[in-house]
Amino acid sequence: MKRDEFDTWSRDRLEQVEAALERWVPALAPAGLGDAMRYGVLDGGKRLRPLLVLSAAEAVGATDSEAALRAACSVELIHAYSLIHDDMPCMDDDVLRRGKPTVHVKFGQAQAMLAGDAMQALAFEVLTPEDDSVPLALQARLCGLLARAAGQDGMAGGQAIDLASIGRPLDEQSLSDMHRRKTGALLQASVMMGAACGDASPQARQALSEYGAALGLAFQVVDDILDVTQASSTLGKTAGKDADQNKPTYVTVLGLSAAQRRAQTLREQAQAALARSGLPDAAWLSVLADKVVERDC
Repeated sequence: MKRDEFDTWSRDRLEQVEAALERWVPALAPAGLGDAMRYGVLDGGKRLRPLLVLSAAEAVGATDSEAALRAACSVELIHAYSLIHDDMPCMDDDVLRRGKPTVHVKFGQAQAMLAGDAMQALAFEVLTPEDDSVPLALQARLCGLLARAAGQDGMAGGQAIDLASIGRPLDEQSLSDMHRRKTGALLQASVMMGAACGDASPQARQALSEYGAALGLAFQVVDDILDVTQASSTLGKTAGKDADQNKPTYVTVLGLSAAQRRAQTLREQAQAALARSGLPDAAWLSVLADKVVERDC
């Protein structure tokens, strides 16, 4: 499938996601909270997670476009809230995100904390509309997938390990365990939430889960590589931050060349899992795997 076809497809889907986020993230939340929320999630970011949701939904022949769109927006809200909190002085203490000042720099620490809290809650509100536009059983399934990916066994647990690992040597297995939680869990959940919106065989679901796991880890390996090979102006966030904070990364544990090879191996694993799925319409998932590894920001 040609990349220009993917570009057209992704541009159309991202316009839908941006329009939905514009509608669902409230501008009129009390005391300026809405402004901080919207600053933290609108008009920025790769939107990889929403694209994974929507491409997986299409791959399994989902007919419920409302559920898929809501799932796509909910994972982006969780991702954006996590970035707001991660950037705060009590976490990674960063001042630049998506090419602009971080939320706590712009609005203050208290407002940033509340904005993240409100966006986390909003993600589940988006998944549970009061009308009958999304079947109740599907609402429950999507909420469960997202909650597990964001909680102690996923993103929050991975961040806890990350903070506890500053200045400590980690082997590759321990590093991978951390990043499967911190970064990989939400990317894998994005794929599985999209798959939940359609009808796929157990074999296809297992293959998609393996695809998402490999892709999620590949994303973090590439992130670690870019942190030492790209400038802040290219990344849209502070380059070299992990080294400055003495955090273990795939580059410090493996070396740059080995980390680059690891990213390629994970891409191959993701593509192999996708091939095992037997899904005839998984071309966009395949392109996304390539783009994750080939990206320069």
